[in-house]
Amino acid sequence: MNYQSPISPGRSWYEDTAGPRPEYPALDGDISCDVAIVGGGFTGLSAAAHLAKAGTNVVLIEAHRFGDGASGRNGGQMGTGQRAWAEELESEYGFSRAKALFDLAEEAKSHLLDFAAANAIEIDYVPGQLSVAHKPRYVDDYKAHAEVMATRFNYPHLTFMDAKEAAERLGSTAYFGGTRDTGTGHIHPLKLVIGTARVATQAGAQLFERTSSTGITSTGGKVRIATPRGTITASKCLIGVNAYGGSLEPVSAAHIMPIGSFIGATVPLGADSKVLPGGEAVDDSRFVVRYFRKSTDGRLLFGGREIYAVKDPKDIHIHIRRQIAEIYPALREVEITHGWGGYVGITMPRKPFVREVMPNVISAGGYSGHGVMLSNFFGKLYAETVAGNRDRLRLIEDLNIPPFPGGRRFRSPLLFLALNWYALRDRI
Repeated sequence: MNYQSPISPGRSWYEDTAGPRPEYPALDGDISCDVAIVGGGFTGLSAAAHLAKAGTNVVLIEAHRFGDGASGRNGGQMGTGQRAWAEELESEYGFSRAKALFDLAEEAKSHLLDFAAANAIEIDYVPGQLSVAHKPRYVDDYKAHAEVMATRFNYPHLTFMDAKEAAERLGSTAYFGGTRDTGTGHIHPLKLVIGTARVATQAGAQLFERTSSTGITSTGGKVRIATPRGTITASKCLIGVNAYGGSLEPVSAAHIMPIGSFIGATVPLGADSKVLPGGEAVDDSRFVVRYFRKSTDGRLLFGGREIYAVKDPKDIHIHIRRQIAEIYPALREVEITHGWGGYVGITMPRKPFVREVMPNVISAGGYSGHGVMLSNFFGKLYAETVAGNRDRLRLIEDLNIPPFPGGRRFRSPLLFLALNWYALRDRI
């Protein structure tokens, strides 16, 4: 079935290579459960799997197909630590709390790989990530960061690269140095989505696709989620819609902003290609970050987060090819076989947003480009919370996440102006 996502332009390379993608029914009628989950991405599906394995009666609804949002369409890079560097967290929160946040993220990394292995989910994991400086003035920061990670945060897998080593590992002289991280890697995200849904179903979770929430209320100790063809009544609810919440819940909407992210996949580059000979993923120092990696069949998957007025997926090809050529001039005419887009949920300080937004209703999102690793683990932490241990989730809940300025009317125009200003700054 040539299914096209109704919420994001372009069919992704992931959809064409994920293998069988089971369909789940729409909810038809009223239903009761212990925990209701709104959102069928990494956060919601992970929570459903862990809750169901613990014997909780859980119902999950997704407005479209599982993985149609960021979880199934992202760059696939796991990263290390939180979105902010560990030393930045230390300057804000002190060493003890920064170390706790870093350790939590490291556990998230291990959890993702262990969960996939334990449940026979083939996620095409490839180790290695390069973080590179697109301006010479940033190189010293990367060198200091590698030292801090090794000496203060006990992470020996991150090493500094000078310009020569970066050029060799990238197959490009477009960057001036950076770091190499052998303790992380990249995956096929849609395969993880499909596999996690399978695990949740086999454990007893009731999963429904093409079922939107039209409203959430919490009164008298019960949460009610309205849908077009029935109502879910639950003791607790998790909202895991991230950038796709719209007007569903106002507190989350005030703190999580959707921004466009676009990816292109080239034809296979061939065995003799000098592009990324070690197979690492790459992210660069631009505020409007560029991220790229090679797929298991040798394609370059290249993404950027500039806001384009994309109506036709072919437009994505034009923009992505231009950015590829800036780094790999020999690929200026490379064929782009797939171009797709979606939305990433960001917060003002680029830290995740977790809050109890109404009695017995917790919302999680705003992973700010670090969601492959964190969102899956936050699903597990939510399951721990339902079981009575909220301590580890509280570490994230207590982060200072201010709302975006401008209210619902002006925040999108303000963000558009800010991102374009940062994009300009990246070029000078």
